[in-house]
Amino acid sequence: MSLQRHSLAVYAFGAAFKIAAWLSTLPNRLTPAPFRLMQIGSAFWQSRALYVAARLDIAGILGDDRLSVAEIAGRTGADPDALHRLLRMLASVGVFREMSAGLYRNNKLSSCLRTGHLQCVRPMILMHNSDATSRPWYEQLEQGIRTGEVPFRLTHGQELYAWMDAHPDFDALFGQAMDSVEALIGDSFTTEFDWRPFTRMIDVGGSRGAKSVAILRRHPHLEALVVDRAQAIRGAAEYWAAREPTRLTARLRFEVGDALRSVPAAASDKDVYLLSALLHGYGDDACINILRNVSQAAAPKGAWVVVMEMVLADCRADLAASSLDMQMFVNSEGRERTLAEWNSLFERSGLRLREIVRLASLGQMLVLQAVPR
Repeated sequence: MSLQRHSLAVYAFGAAFKIAAWLSTLPNRLTPAPFRLMQIGSAFWQSRALYVAARLDIAGILGDDRLSVAEIAGRTGADPDALHRLLRMLASVGVFREMSAGLYRNNKLSSCLRTGHLQCVRPMILMHNSDATSRPWYEQLEQGIRTGEVPFRLTHGQELYAWMDAHPDFDALFGQAMDSVEALIGDSFTTEFDWRPFTRMIDVGGSRGAKSVAILRRHPHLEALVVDRAQAIRGAAEYWAAREPTRLTARLRFEVGDALRSVPAAASDKDVYLLSALLHGYGDDACINILRNVSQAAAPKGAWVVVMEMVLADCRADLAASSLDMQMFVNSEGRERTLAEWNSLFERSGLRLREIVRLASLGQMLVLQAVPR
């Protein structure tokens, strides 16, 4: 039984992504090498400018209007001249559109910074460019590369999740950023994977439950149990109750848990465990610990396990994949993994890979079952 659906759409996405990846290499081919290195070396200028625009919520202030720099400055409390220079730079790289001298509006890119937009990534921009996550890149990356130590730990003296537990404002921002992942990867995990054989999904490390809600919207026969840290799921039920109909929230539950210790036991072979973008944040030993806990919880009832993660190419990984892998290195013991590396973890955890369900997205769904003992 295959759980793959809409293979043609997935193939088309893969082909388009390969073309886009090839096109992204054109600046290296067409730009003189010294100038291209200068472009790469100063790319953080764009990142910081975008971060300040997100902090000031300029896209939200613009909305559907065309506003002058003076009007935007008045609403943000910014200096008009400095703000004009910021917006001019961002417009030059395609974020915002300058209609005439000093008159701006949102465009396709800047609209994704508007709260409430279906593809809003503002929380992700704020999180990745925050002081907490920027300092390890600036302060400790070289030391981390030299020694293999985690730059985040070198900067903050703690592991990421322990640090987050002590900083609830950042933890809340992290949760909002995880909710916006769908804007980055789309919702193909709700359509390309066949959820019909299952009646309950156990979303391990599901944060506030955004992915579970997306799946429940499309599959009314399913129930979902979201398991995560107390701080991650605090207020989640109330959050969704204010945004989704009762017929959906009645099928959604939350439970405090730590996958490194245990996960809820399966009730039947109609249960499926979902581990989405969880394992790439951990080193191999911790991953094996989590996967063994899931395997032990799933095996007695013959439940299924789905790991939704990126599968890194063995050679010539694209910029998106290799950049995310570096982000994992900077902030955690985790990493993006090749298929061989994933299989090694599964085999050492008592799980067997049954199928790879390909998505119109950066990630894939690795379908697993516990090996009989």
